[in-house]
Amino acid sequence: MDTAEEFETHRSRLFSLAYRMLGSAAEAEDAVQDAYLRWHGVEPGQVAAPGAWLAKVLTNLCLNRLTSARVQREEYFGPWIPEPVGTGAGVLGPMETAEQRDSVSFAVLTMMEQLSPPERAAVVLRDAFDYSHRDVAGVLDCSEANARQLYRRAKQHLADGRPRFTSSREQDDELLARFLAAASEGAMAQLEQLLADQVVVWSDGGGKASAASRPVAGRDNAARFLIGLFSRWVNAAQIGFAEVNGVPAVTGWADGELTAFGALELGEGGITGVRLVLNPDKLAFLATQLREPSQNA
Repeated sequence: MDTAEEFETHRSRLFSLAYRMLGSAAEAEDAVQDAYLRWHGVEPGQVAAPGAWLAKVLTNLCLNRLTSARVQREEYFGPWIPEPVGTGAGVLGPMETAEQRDSVSFAVLTMMEQLSPPERAAVVLRDAFDYSHRDVAGVLDCSEANARQLYRRAKQHLADGRPRFTSSREQDDELLARFLAAASEGAMAQLEQLLADQVVVWSDGGGKASAASRPVAGRDNAARFLIGLFSRWVNAAQIGFAEVNGVPAVTGWADGELTAFGALELGEGGITGVRLVLNPDKLAFLATQLREPSQNA
């Protein structure tokens, strides 16, 4: 097996790692390509364990990117939401359990923005890739005790920021259908019944598409905003469905272009969050996936 072929056997896993680290499919692809360039510069046979070597190189490339990304995201116009990635074909690994789906949920990826880059690496490597604390320490060039501390702090922050709630795929599908019907039909009362009291709607336009510049909070405010938004979708877009970041989601298409994406978050009392991506730059990766039959949910 030559150098390029060896790398390709690891590409999918590397992308999955980079996406969890960066929250951006485009940046993840760039980081994987940078890792390939590093790999291409190594003499054949010099690396005894290519998978482990590449994971360490990629993790450190992502750590460097996170430092600059934090500044960019602080200056981002309006709410920032991770780029959606279709997971129906296993692009981000298995999505069979609630834990696996939770690891790539928009809520968790957004909360991970508050972690330090080493904390983020520790929790991704440990939870998503089953690294031991010793292996995490090896990747981060720190002591095993320090790796344990990074992981413990990260997990505590994530637990504090998100109450645990588990639902079945059937429940998710049913609720999404009811939500879409109520929002698109302008059925205010029915939509409010689905929303939790403290529901929050985030809409990410990035200054490139019409969206709310701040999160819309509260059942009444959220319902009015969503009905106004979906009324425009119904008239101007073709509505579709796909599995994205481990959950059923709705997509809006116009003239063959993906123009909108939406996913729900569930909790006690109903829908606790709605995440809408309208920024065309953030929809490019998902659009490419969904145009390929093998990627459809």
